[in-house]
Amino acid sequence: MLNVFIDHQKFSTQKYGGISRYFANIIQGIKRTEDMTYLLGVLHAKNHYIQDEPLSLKGRLPDRILSRNERYDVQLNQLYCKWLLEKSEFDVFHPTYYHPYFFKQLKKPLVITVHDMTHEALPEYFWAQDPLTHNKRLNIERADSIITISNTTRKDLLDMFRVDPAKVSVIYHGIDIESPLLVQPVENLPEQYLLFVGDRSGYKNFYLFMKAFQHLAHRFPDLHVVLTGGGRLEIADREFLDRLGLTDRVRHINATDEQLNFLYQNAQLFVYPSLYEGFGLPILEAFKARCPILLSDTECFREVAVDAAVYFEPTAVDDLIDKLEATLTNSSLKAQLVEKGTKRLADFPLQKSIDQTLDVYRSLVSPQAIKRVTV
Repeated sequence: MLNVFIDHQKFSTQKYGGISRYFANIIQGIKRTEDMTYLLGVLHAKNHYIQDEPLSLKGRLPDRILSRNERYDVQLNQLYCKWLLEKSEFDVFHPTYYHPYFFKQLKKPLVITVHDMTHEALPEYFWAQDPLTHNKRLNIERADSIITISNTTRKDLLDMFRVDPAKVSVIYHGIDIESPLLVQPVENLPEQYLLFVGDRSGYKNFYLFMKAFQHLAHRFPDLHVVLTGGGRLEIADREFLDRLGLTDRVRHINATDEQLNFLYQNAQLFVYPSLYEGFGLPILEAFKARCPILLSDTECFREVAVDAAVYFEPTAVDDLIDKLEATLTNSSLKAQLVEKGTKRLADFPLQKSIDQTLDVYRSLVSPQAIKRVTV
């Protein structure tokens, strides 16, 4: 029985989020596999996706104590992971992020997932003292196998680092395309809105999007923008929207996954204007919710969405304005995008993504090594 150790990092720091959901899906896949089991390095976490896991510290009292400081979960779970590393009763280690705390103790094969190369491709948008790129490089150099989530990410990784290409696999993100879409209504939504999902930091191109919307606001007086994810609107965001005269036309909603599906389902368009992404999971979410999509014209987005989206030049506000207006006013085009999106979605089944990931684990461990561990 092959035992995979999945660590705590993103489970300790995310309640909702794409990376923690990615690893939770892997755990569910392992549960359905006869030749594999898993070790989860988490004693306590607020993460939504592992709320049914049998964590050692659950209930009101641990929640009350550990919620006093947001660092408590990180510190506690990291100590637990170090203890599990020392015991070494597993076959493959797959950390959920790039902190190198495990380097000295790890004696088993290391798998890492590189979700994007954004910090390396666009360093001007990030804090110079952020250790992420350093830690990621250390992981890349140490890893026995590297999973990238698109061909674009793999190409950029190999361009930027001296890595054996044989170590690097492309495994696309997947989504559950079999189960019905679970939705939870959101109250007091505007009848017509554009949807923006996720962080609003520099490379996400939110400010260009808002400037484009300002130009269209008088042309579409009933159209609003709904934001979700990325945290609440802070003072600088509010001042920016006030200067554009959009305070009453933009709303932020802290949505659950089910509410997010509802937002996709009822949007006029999902607009994803990023300058760079490693994959773009919201594209698949929008496809499943039958929401038409407008994307920045980037290599990765072309790889994922192909012809199931409208594209605009990422730094050209005039092109974004034109594409927004042309798509909003063309109901036939929106219907075509929805149908193409539904067809394209079939290429990204979640089980395929999970199966390929489990095959990576198997490739790193010989049957004889597994037998020695489990005897």
